[in-house]
Amino acid sequence: MKKMNVKQLTTIGILSSLCVILSMFAYFPLVPAVPWLSYDPKDIVIVIGGFIYGPYAAFFMSAIASLLEIVFKGGTLIDVLMNVISTCAFACIAAYIYKKNHTKNGALIGLVCGILCTTACMTIWNYIVTPIYYQMPREAVVSMWLPGIVLFNLLKAGINAGVTLFLYKSVVTILRRTNLVEKGNSHQKAGSTFIVLGLFITVTLICIVLSIQGII
Repeated sequence: MKKMNVKQLTTIGILSSLCVILSMFAYFPLVPAVPWLSYDPKDIVIVIGGFIYGPYAAFFMSAIASLLEIVFKGGTLIDVLMNVISTCAFACIAAYIYKKNHTKNGALIGLVCGILCTTACMTIWNYIVTPIYYQMPREAVVSMWLPGIVLFNLLKAGINAGVTLFLYKSVVTILRRTNLVEKGNSHQKAGSTFIVLGLFITVTLICIVLSIQGII
């Protein structure tokens, strides 16, 4: 792990604070079958931070944001554990692959692997934790896998991936102009293709969510 300088730590601190703000004021359910699972966009910020500084930064941001959520929103250590596992399975995997293959294809492969990994991890961990946390039989959790837990995590991670593709270049540009990120920290030159792809994925998945909820 490369030692971070003050500027990098400051940027990670700012991004972590943004994660907490987003998780406090922008959260909503995606799938009616699992109303206790809500979406918030903090993973978008974390994976962008991971793309810039690597998977360790994504892990630190996830841990900091999850702990601060308890302070400001309330919750338990189980909530912290589930948040960290979910975020790291998505953001750390994506950032690790992108670090190893620092290209547009590397970013795409990383995000796809992150979607699959977080869906698999959270399906397993919800099977373990949900019966304890909500005092329900494991058979009930299994019955919610496909119509609820798996679908929720696919939609959540998919939306995060789409918005990341759409916003990454703009966010990095802003951070560079404010001298918070040096040019050497991010080599990807995401063009209009990534922006269009990200917008298409995001809009498509949002339409699916609205359809599932009976809004459209």
